[in-house]
Amino acid sequence: MIRPTATYRLQLRDDVTFDDARTLLPTLAGLGFSHLYLSPIFTATEGSAHGYDVTDPAEIDPCLGGEAAFVALAQAAHDAGLGIVLDIVPNHTAFTVENPWLRDVLRHGADSRYARHFDIDWTERLVLPWLAEPFDTMLESGRLSVSDGVLKADALEIPLAPGTGEGDVADVLDRQPWRLTHWVRERDGITHRRFFTVTDLIGMRIEDDAVFEDCHAKIFDLIDRGLVDALRIDHVDGLADPESYLHRLRDRVGDIPVWVEKILTDDEVLPDWPVEGTTGYEAARHIARLLTDADGHAMLLDAWSRDTALPADFHAVVRDAKNQVLREELAAELLALIDLGQGAVAEAGDDHGAEAVREAVIGLLIAFPRYRTYFRDGLARDEDRALMARAADDAAAGLRSRTVVDLLVAAMIDPKGPAGARFRTRFQQVTGALIAKAHEDTAAFRQTAFLAACEVGADPDDAVGRPPKIEKWCARRDPHAMTLTSSHDTKRSEDSRMRLVAMSHLPDAFLDLLRAAQSLPGADAVRPQERWYMVQAALAVWDEPDPTLETRLADHLIKALREGKDITTWTHTNDEAEAAVLAFADALCAAWRRNPPPALDALIARGEMLGLAQLALKMTMPGVPDVYRGAMGPYLALTDPDNRRPVDPARFETWPQAPGFAGDKFRLGCALLGLRQDRADFFDTAETRFGGDGGAGELTLTRQAGQDKLDVTIRPADAARPLAIHWNGKTLEYDLAAAQVDDGAG
Repeated sequence: MIRPTATYRLQLRDDVTFDDARTLLPTLAGLGFSHLYLSPIFTATEGSAHGYDVTDPAEIDPCLGGEAAFVALAQAAHDAGLGIVLDIVPNHTAFTVENPWLRDVLRHGADSRYARHFDIDWTERLVLPWLAEPFDTMLESGRLSVSDGVLKADALEIPLAPGTGEGDVADVLDRQPWRLTHWVRERDGITHRRFFTVTDLIGMRIEDDAVFEDCHAKIFDLIDRGLVDALRIDHVDGLADPESYLHRLRDRVGDIPVWVEKILTDDEVLPDWPVEGTTGYEAARHIARLLTDADGHAMLLDAWSRDTALPADFHAVVRDAKNQVLREELAAELLALIDLGQGAVAEAGDDHGAEAVREAVIGLLIAFPRYRTYFRDGLARDEDRALMARAADDAAAGLRSRTVVDLLVAAMIDPKGPAGARFRTRFQQVTGALIAKAHEDTAAFRQTAFLAACEVGADPDDAVGRPPKIEKWCARRDPHAMTLTSSHDTKRSEDSRMRLVAMSHLPDAFLDLLRAAQSLPGADAVRPQERWYMVQAALAVWDEPDPTLETRLADHLIKALREGKDITTWTHTNDEAEAAVLAFADALCAAWRRNPPPALDALIARGEMLGLAQLALKMTMPGVPDVYRGAMGPYLALTDPDNRRPVDPARFETWPQAPGFAGDKFRLGCALLGLRQDRADFFDTAETRFGGDGGAGELTLTRQAGQDKLDVTIRPADAARPLAIHWNGKTLEYDLAAAQVDDGAG
């Protein structure tokens, strides 16, 4: 097994195939990475930009080069000393006719071999909310027809059940195991479990042995052939029983590293699962918190409240967002869960009515503070019991009676029968979708006083970290858990985030930018909270030579506004409000291009210093550093799709000799990667101590094992020497000529 010391994540598709990845191998091996970490490789929907919408888990995607090209990549990686990390998606596949298993279900219904592979409610016909317009409208306009065993709806072709293709269209459709509807019905009329609110992704019943084997057959084949060395599990919280799944997986794959995409919140600890750890969102959160200055952050919150007349209370915004998301985007899930809750209550021998169950279910969902609990037969962790007890108290506070709340909680802890067990499973799957959509995709675009903390797994109400507390977190962290600072899912890339952290160091500089922006043409047509957001978003990615900057920023602002669901949404757009925001953004960019404000330069300079500090912490704290594509050098990006734009691999050739931040970041990364590679035992076993105050004050990190000692000192206000790193008393230089570090052995 190749020991994981640092991984390089490559986003396949669009601009990168397996052959393209092969060209990077000598560079990555020379830099000191241990593993190449690949986004999903299995066949996905045509034109997929990310690969998480898998259509065929048994086939390596031909658009990437197919199996032969993957084998060549894996073998070349091993020849270069690099392992392969595969990102796999056990929770869902694509809900499309491109999915061969689903096509069989569409043709044969519940009799299909694959009917139980998908998480479908077979008490009624499978709903396909795929029509662009209402059924009758399309039928009358002649856009629905039947021929050659398929239904044609515009460009869509759906297979018909054998022997059912005769007669008029309406009669033919009545004989199908599925029911075709207008897409707007997805809110409350779907019959399959979906991924979050993405109806085009259907949940898989991976807890079933046959489904587990079929979905993993090609993965296991690649591992058995020695082509794959580690796995990353996408969205583990979406599974019916994550722990059982991971034990079954571990039994099959042996001792290769396995990481899970699991968002840990507050002081949450990863359950005792047979994995190396998470993919590391909590590490990014703690690094940002360490570098955020408490006094400056407080100034920003006060200014936000004055400007917007809104309280800086993120959790209150999350609670409102949960109410909205439940009734709108997750209405289908809510209806299904209420129905399951009624069954659980009846099974417990209670006769409470539907409205009492509805209120109790909604109350528990809104009150539950994390992504999920992990109750299963024979297992009820004390931590999960305590979480549900708190949620029950909160949920019952607004009700006349808490009887139904208590019955539902009891059903989760110890169900009386199959109805309670079904409620428990689905409740635990829905809480993660709810908090992700309400916290990350709604509240984080509404309460935006400090965007650096509006991040996956972060908490804007707890944006400042104290070194002693984070030292305790490091002490309990598995040394092989991942540490990321950018990914395909982060809301801002690592260097953009540090520019935003810099606002807490130089709050007056940011407020100067904001006041200047308020005098620009069109500012009065935009609410104060949107102005706050826009100035921060522009600061995060400002790169004057980039000719696409205005377009990127405009595209992002439209997404941010619609995700916030306040003045416009994806389904009910407010064109006037959106146009006002875009006009103001254009005015802001034009003003900055004409005459870059000194405050902007100061924030960018402080952000670059913090970017080096972030990199130093990431590379030296407990965990395996994970570098997202392009992030060995400066990486400025907003949320997807901006953070999935093509990356020019030629930049690897320019960074080593580059002046300023680009060169410093690359050379520092190279020096620390080399140290991690040479002294892997040290980083696995060394104790971790933090000192200083963090924020704008001095922060020190010390790692020590025996006689070996690594010291990192960060002084944000010291322009001459803001970062110093010593290995066994010797200064770690990160000029190109000094990239090789003396390990002190003579």
